[in-house]
Amino acid sequence: MATVQEKIEDFRQKLAKIEMGGGQKKIDKQHEKGKMTARERLNLLFDEGSFTEISQFIHHRCTNFGMDQKEIPGDGVVIGYGNINGRLAFAYAEDFTVEGGSLGEMHAHKICQVQEMALKMGAPIIGINDSGGARIQEGVDALSGFGRIFMNNTKASGVIPQISVIMGPCAGGAVYSPALTDFIYMVKNTSNMFITGPKVIKSVTMEETTSEELGGAVTHNTVSGVAHFACENEMDCINQIKYLLDFLPSNNCEEAPVYDCHDDPTRMVDELNTIIPDSDNKAYDMVDVIKACADDGEVYQVLEQYAKNIVTCFARFDGQSVGIIANQPKYLAGCLDINASDKAARFVRFCDAFNIPVITFVDVPGFLPGVTQEHGGIIRHGAKLLYAYCEATVPKVTIITRKAYGGAYIGMCCRQLGADMVFAWPTAEIAVMGASGAADIIFKRDPDKEEKKREYEEQFMNPYKAAEHGYVDCVIEPKETRKRIIDALAMLYSKREDRPQKKHGNIPL
Repeated sequence: MATVQEKIEDFRQKLAKIEMGGGQKKIDKQHEKGKMTARERLNLLFDEGSFTEISQFIHHRCTNFGMDQKEIPGDGVVIGYGNINGRLAFAYAEDFTVEGGSLGEMHAHKICQVQEMALKMGAPIIGINDSGGARIQEGVDALSGFGRIFMNNTKASGVIPQISVIMGPCAGGAVYSPALTDFIYMVKNTSNMFITGPKVIKSVTMEETTSEELGGAVTHNTVSGVAHFACENEMDCINQIKYLLDFLPSNNCEEAPVYDCHDDPTRMVDELNTIIPDSDNKAYDMVDVIKACADDGEVYQVLEQYAKNIVTCFARFDGQSVGIIANQPKYLAGCLDINASDKAARFVRFCDAFNIPVITFVDVPGFLPGVTQEHGGIIRHGAKLLYAYCEATVPKVTIITRKAYGGAYIGMCCRQLGADMVFAWPTAEIAVMGASGAADIIFKRDPDKEEKKREYEEQFMNPYKAAEHGYVDCVIEPKETRKRIIDALAMLYSKREDRPQKKHGNIPL
C-alpha cells in the first residue's frame, strides 16, 4: 500500500505529464510555427493566477484501430474558468500537440461541459480552435460530439457572449461551431477555416488555391465576412478579446459595465460643423464623426474590412457601452447592399440581445442598384436589416447627417422602425430620392424644369419637412451631437418595451 506522500507524488507526475500535452518536441514545433500551446494561450487570456483547469484526467474510450494503446493527454483539449479583467469567464483551448487537437467523443464532452457551465453561471465563453478536425478513428462518436457542441452554441446564443478564436486549422464540420457564435477572431498567416481544403477542391473542381487564399484571416475578414477580426499575432488576438469583453455584459440579464469617463459629456465638437462638404457628391469619413463624438475618440470596429460601405463598432458615451451602425460615404457612397445589410443586421441583433443601446448615423443615398444585387437577393437581405431594427427593444438613437433617401432612409432606423430619438443636422436631406431624380419624374415635361428643381431642393432637401411631420425630434448643430446622444441615452435608461408573445419571429434569411 502506497503512502500518502507517494500518492501525492504520483498525482503530481500524472498531472505534469498531462500538462506537457504531446511532449516537448511537439511543443517546440508549435512554437516554430509562431503558435502558442493551449495552456500558454489560456494563461495569457485570463488574469494572472486566476485560471482553473478542470477535467484534466478525462480519457478517450475508443478501442478501434489501436486506439486502446494510445494515451491522449486531456483528450486534446484544455477547459476551465477564471477571471478576465476581473470578471468571470469560461474557456476551452484545443491542443494541437495532442493528436493534432482532433475531436473525439470525450474531447467534445469536455467542450460541452464548459459550455454548459458558462450558461449556468451566465458568463462569457471563449473557444480557441486549433484542430485537425474530427478524430477519424472514433467515427460517428466524433460526429455526434460536434452535434452536441452546435446544440449548446444555439442554446447559449443571445444568453451569454460566445467568442471563437481560430489559432490554427479549423476545417470541415468544425467550422460551424465558430459560425454559430457571436464573434470570430483569426490570426494572420497561422489560422484558416474552410469546409473543404485546397486538395479536395482541386480534385473536384480543378481549382488551384492555397489554405491562406481559401480560408485565411484576411480572406474571411475581407471577402467572405465569416470572421470579424484579423489579428497580427496570437498576443494581439488575446489582447483584442480582452478589449472586446470590456464592452459587453456577462449575460443577457445584465447591462454592460459602465466605466468612469473623463471626457466631458457636455463637450461641443466644433469640427463637426465643418465636416460635411458643400457638395453633396463629395465624400467624408464617417469614422471621423463617430470618433469625434465617442468618449476619448475610442471605437472598436467589427468587420472593419468587410462591406466597408457600412461601419459597425462599439464605443462609449459618458462611460456607457453602445453599438454604432453608420453609413460610410467613402465607400459606394454609403449605399446599402447585400453584404452591408447582413453585417448591420447581425450587429443590431447582437446589441439588442445584450442590452447595448444602438446609435445609428445616417448618410445613405439608397440601396445599391444593379442586376447582381437584385439577383443576389437585395430585397431579402435588406429585409434583414429592417427586421433587426424593428425587433430591437434597446434604446435606439438616430442621427441623420446628410442624405437619407427612399427605402434606405427607412432601413437605417427611422422613427417608424422604432427609433426613440431622431436628430438631424441642418445638412440633412430627407426625401424619397435626390433632387435630380425627383425633378426628372415630377417636372419631366415642364419647360422650367431646372427652376422647379431648385424650388424642390429648397422645399424638400432639408430636415424641416420631416421635423414638421414629427419624424425628426430635433434639428441640431453638428457640434452638439455628443451631448445630445448622452442626454438621450440618460433619458432612455429606463426604457421598457413589450412585444407580442411568440415563440420567435421568422427573420428573412
